[in-house]
Amino acid sequence: MRRQVCAPDCCNSRSGSASPVVRRVWIPGAVAVALALAAISCQRQPPEERSLGVAYAGPSLLNLRKDLSSRSAPMTAIPHGEELQILEVRRRFVRVRTSSGQEGWTDANLLLSAEQMESLKRLASSAAVLPSEGSATVAEPLNAHTEPARFSPSFFQIPENGSVEVVGHSIAPRQAPPPSGIALARSNTAPKKNKAKGTKATAQIPAPPAPGPPANWVEMSRPGLKDLPGYVAVPPVSAPTDDWSLVRTKDGKAGWVLSRMLFMSVPDEIAQYAEGQRITSYLALGDVKDGDHTKHNWLWTTASSSNKCCEFDSFRVFVWSTKRHHYETAFVERNVSGFYPVEIAQVPGSQENGFSLVVEDKDGKRYKRIYAFSGYHVRLISREPFAAAAPAQDGPKLPAAPVTPVSVKQSGWDRMAALVKRLWTRGRD
Repeated sequence: MRRQVCAPDCCNSRSGSASPVVRRVWIPGAVAVALALAAISCQRQPPEERSLGVAYAGPSLLNLRKDLSSRSAPMTAIPHGEELQILEVRRRFVRVRTSSGQEGWTDANLLLSAEQMESLKRLASSAAVLPSEGSATVAEPLNAHTEPARFSPSFFQIPENGSVEVVGHSIAPRQAPPPSGIALARSNTAPKKNKAKGTKATAQIPAPPAPGPPANWVEMSRPGLKDLPGYVAVPPVSAPTDDWSLVRTKDGKAGWVLSRMLFMSVPDEIAQYAEGQRITSYLALGDVKDGDHTKHNWLWTTASSSNKCCEFDSFRVFVWSTKRHHYETAFVERNVSGFYPVEIAQVPGSQENGFSLVVEDKDGKRYKRIYAFSGYHVRLISREPFAAAAPAQDGPKLPAAPVTPVSVKQSGWDRMAALVKRLWTRGRD
């Protein structure tokens, strides 16, 4: 293909006149293609920087900054779980590249490794099958963490007055900020030092061995503090701990929050009987019709401030009195070591419903107790060994083999004592 271009010629050798003459110039198509390729090559992008590793955004929104300075404004926000390419590391700060090609700096403690992301998925899947111990609300926005630790990444936030379900519990020691979850390959070879010219290597003379202690060093030493009469060892100071609860949201997310920031959604009519203790779980045990109003019977478990070993140390059953029109205590048991799950249970061999909970007995073993509840009467029906569940990060653990419930028969004296105790407790309330 050729293109014809007309150009004026002001000189005419034959006529000598000044009239313009058109000259035809032919430009080959190959020359035009070569010029286009040259223009494209000038606009070629430089190659992308090599990635040192892969990490994932930990918080619900991870801000990337252009510079390392704290005054640098965030340039973009990355959602939780997005894959990032690590380009550069400076102490605890890393420069990353997003899938869209944006680059920025962030704190390495806010990034998750592939193993941590997989553990987070297992946590959500195991929490999805755990029974709910009751709903709870928060008075202010609360961060949910990937692990029961203050410095672990917070990947979602519970809004003010938001509602969640409590499904687990853990008491963890308060720890220092953990190291970054990302691992980068580093060279193990130390840099070679340049030797100065003209210097000669000198042989190092080994140091002589240190002299040993004298033969009578025991007689020469003074008596230790423990050898003095009347010495009493000072008990070691226990490390501070934090009380954590595993919560589940309506959209299936699961995370760890501080238990003291949760408020169980029990009616105020029974919450006033908490007596300064923290409510750890509650269940509705049936409805009661009182005129035009419908009330519920409740079971709750509470934990004192000094409780550092179990989920609760007391449980109580409240019933609605249609004569007095207020709640009364039908059953209470204190000074126990109780554990989750607390749930509705079917009474063996009957259509009657009840509740079950796990209590550690004096022999150090845990047993699942099943109680029957009808009207104002609460009685122990059976007790069976309970296999402790695995941590929530690894998923729920089922018992190795089914166990046979052990029926508990109460004598006449036991029933009389339980009746006197129930009447005494009701009179106090």
